Amino acid sequence: MKAILYATDYSQDSATALRMSYLLAKKFGSKLFVMHVFDVPLSLASPVSVSYMNKEKRLFVENRAKLKEFCTEHLGDAWQEITTNFIVDEDGSIADAILEKATKYNVDLIVAGTKGASRVKEFFLGSTTKALIKKAPCAVLAVPEMYEIGNLKTIAYATDFEQADIFAIRRLIPMAKVFNAQIKIIHVTTTKEYAGEQQMEWFKEMLQDKVDYENLEFDLIFSDEVFKELQGYLDDTNSDMLAMLERKDNTFFEKYIQRDMVKEMVKDITVPLLSFNAVVL
Repeated sequence: MKAILYATDYSQDSATALRMSYLLAKKFGSKLFVMHVFDVPLSLASPVSVSYMNKEKRLFVENRAKLKEFCTEHLGDAWQEITTNFIVDEDGSIADAILEKATKYNVDLIVAGTKGASRVKEFFLGSTTKALIKKAPCAVLAVPEMYEIGNLKTIAYATDFEQADIFAIRRLIPMAKVFNAQIKIIHVTTTKEYAGEQQMEWFKEMLQDKVDYENLEFDLIFSDEVFKELQGYLDDTNSDMLAMLERKDNTFFEKYIQRDMVKEMVKDITVPLLSFNAVVL
């Protein structure tokens, strides 16, 4: 992992995501891009007027200084121990600005908090984050505010037995290796699903043939309450992170939207959620 982009709105919620970004950057020796997107408030001034341009210039300077202050407040001087770059951008669309910079700097991971003080009130339910998850040219990591940053010992990966899952798990393995973490491959099979056990055995054999990582475990749960079981599994196994694949047509969560309280489950999740975009794997 060569480059990580962390996006913040200066909220306390996003401070935990900053600490996670720093931990990953330090572990991997990555560059860390710390970014904030602002929008010049509407006023009577025209965007081409001198007063507007002066206000925009002042906001760039102020936000760059504020980013450094935010990092110092939550990391002390530790952020200076890694290669840290500060990015300030003005855009009416937070998602577009983040995606543009993620592409420009060829980042491997975008990190953000699950909630925020500005437009991203609910990370998973806001249009900004949906756009990031669906369109990002890299993985996206959402970090809950109350998550206690520590060593990642157990990472759960929710699979649907797809070929793209294998590519996603291969992308996950470098992170697992750096933390010496166990990867638990979990699938919740429902009454409408056919031959869950056989599919798990097939997937297990195929995955072990394709990846070079011994610390893998496979679990199959039978239930129609997918998210309730998944949340319980994370708690029971003391998982430190949940990883999943986002498909082109629908997300892992949206696939089961008629069966479970998706919004409630996402809102209450207590561990970071790592999303891989199937389109760019």
